[in-house]
Amino acid sequence: MGRNTRLTQARPAKAIVLLADGLGQSALKARQGHARSLVAAQSGPDPVIEVGFPTTTAASLTSLTTGSTPGTHGIVGYSVLDPDRDRIVNQLNGWDSGMDPFTWQRVPTVFERAAEDGVHAIAIGPERFRHSGFSRAALRGAVYRAGETISERLDQARRSLDEVDRAVLYVYVPELDKVAHASGVESGEWTEALEELDAAVRTFSNTLRRDEGLIVTADHGVLDVPERSHVLVDELPGLLDGVRHIGGEPRCLQLYCEPDADVAAVADRWRESEADRAWVATRDEAIAAGWFGAVDDAVRGRIGDVLIAARKRIAYYDGRSVQSLRGRGMVGQHGSLSDEESRVPLLRFGAFAS
Repeated sequence: MGRNTRLTQARPAKAIVLLADGLGQSALKARQGHARSLVAAQSGPDPVIEVGFPTTTAASLTSLTTGSTPGTHGIVGYSVLDPDRDRIVNQLNGWDSGMDPFTWQRVPTVFERAAEDGVHAIAIGPERFRHSGFSRAALRGAVYRAGETISERLDQARRSLDEVDRAVLYVYVPELDKVAHASGVESGEWTEALEELDAAVRTFSNTLRRDEGLIVTADHGVLDVPERSHVLVDELPGLLDGVRHIGGEPRCLQLYCEPDADVAAVADRWRESEADRAWVATRDEAIAAGWFGAVDDAVRGRIGDVLIAARKRIAYYDGRSVQSLRGRGMVGQHGSLSDEESRVPLLRFGAFAS
């Protein structure tokens, strides 16, 4: 996550972290009447925390499971440059034989460290993620167990806890993010998914023993971007001059320049055009500002030469790219630095609430 957060004085023998993908603090607050169990657990120090940059699942989830920042673990965005092969690779579902999860993600996970200490490490999520490259990068060291609904995953968590005396469990809930992308975080469908999460957490938290603690948090929040606020970058004169690849995502572009391009000039053109609706920074400026945390030399080339982080409720697309245009069907979006995207709840149950 974005910074070190002291959870509690308690050190339960069995710790569970449920990551609700896309559960931003602003959205939770706006619908607090539909999530009474979650809101009631938002007490103690740091009830709201800030995730790191960029506010995207691949980077933020890996920060959670490694305890390090993107500049160290190496997952620096949704889609980023593989410098050795001069290609953009989707960090969630674009893994292939040319990208080794065990070396691209550069930091031992909390699961690997727990196992070394004799603590059972278990990750629970949908079956479809069991063998993904991203799971092997971010969840390595954990035994993977599957459940297809939120309740099934928490039932699996309960069974897993009952089998061992010491454990760290991670439970992944993608439902809210999926609904937000399809229908928007302000939709009735998103509220229904929140209610489902609230009910499942309430049922599970009532089963916690004295030596078990549950944390519910998120990797990022979401805001809705209407189609009328989409910006086609290929229609903005001169902004793609000198740009070889476009990575990142619609609310946080990472521009990779041609070898002979003047990066400062590229950044200046974007500032002149977009400064009123986006933060524009060169790689060096972003690193100096600490956007990615400390950046290792091996990771530096993965970060865009120029970063465009949406300031207003807009999203950038490349009209020349079929893949980019497919994304225009998304309503809920994230990736940038706004409070809606970066502030998430930290909810404590069981031993962590004491």
